[in-house]
Amino acid sequence: MSEHERLRQYDVVVVGGGAAGLSAALILGRSRRRTLVVDAGEPRNAPAAHMQGYLSRDGMSPAEFLEAGRREIAAYGVEWTAGTVTGAVPDGADGFEVTVDGARTVRTRRLVVTTGLVDELPEIDGVAERWGREVLHCPYCHGWEVRDQPFGVIAHPVMGAHQALMVSQWSDDVTLFQHTAAPLSETDQARVAAAGITVVAGEVAGLVVEEDRLTGVRMADGRVFERSVVFVGGRTAPRDELLTALGAVTRDTPLGPFVAVDETGRTSVPGVWAAGNAVGAQEQVINAASGGYRAGVAINAELIMSDLDRRAASPS
Repeated sequence: MSEHERLRQYDVVVVGGGAAGLSAALILGRSRRRTLVVDAGEPRNAPAAHMQGYLSRDGMSPAEFLEAGRREIAAYGVEWTAGTVTGAVPDGADGFEVTVDGARTVRTRRLVVTTGLVDELPEIDGVAERWGREVLHCPYCHGWEVRDQPFGVIAHPVMGAHQALMVSQWSDDVTLFQHTAAPLSETDQARVAAAGITVVAGEVAGLVVEEDRLTGVRMADGRVFERSVVFVGGRTAPRDELLTALGAVTRDTPLGPFVAVDETGRTSVPGVWAAGNAVGAQEQVINAASGGYRAGVAINAELIMSDLDRRAASPS
């Protein structure tokens, strides 16, 4: 038997064990597909104590959510392993050879990439340290929990006042720190004024923390503004190295390039799907799970038809 034939064979390898990956694995396992999930263990929402907005799981901790998902996929025979996929190449037989941690190699007929993204936070003293606590980014994820508190918003370098306008739904006390962003457009100036948002010019030097609690924003000129919550909109970098190495086409978005997919998560590379934050910065947990589900359904359907076509074409 050749080395190629000895490689462990799967119907689908799912790269990434977050909401999107586990959801895809769940539907594939229920479809009786031999499935492997390879999880590097770097979820975007790891710093958060809770996740919100997921119907029936509102307030659940991200770690508890993932653990429940692993139990569910195991019940359908899906394999899960900790590790990092370091390479995937077409095997010349309508599938891929996938390398895990630079050593172990398996074969798969189809590939789902759900590797998420990395938030590149502003290089401001205290932001990284308070990230997921009082430094937040999504009002739909955290707005209710911090409602009516004094908000600070550090202007996004591209989207400007957008985040401040959005969070004004959750607090009447919002201060927008321009930091290094461009001046507001006339439209944003009018909207900011209508929302009662205070605008502060100048660069932010750091956050003020007293007794392990955020109390203010310190400007480079020494001014301090009392705030108990700060929203930031850092740049996002999708973990799409595997997809781009396979030649997946990307699309430009206001938040940078992301791999292009159709409504099922199919990429431009035959046999490769992607879902979750790997294909969009605004995919919340519930959206990511939905994307994984759609990918799993589409892959199973494609495999069914592929197998039936092959049988129909066989002389026997």
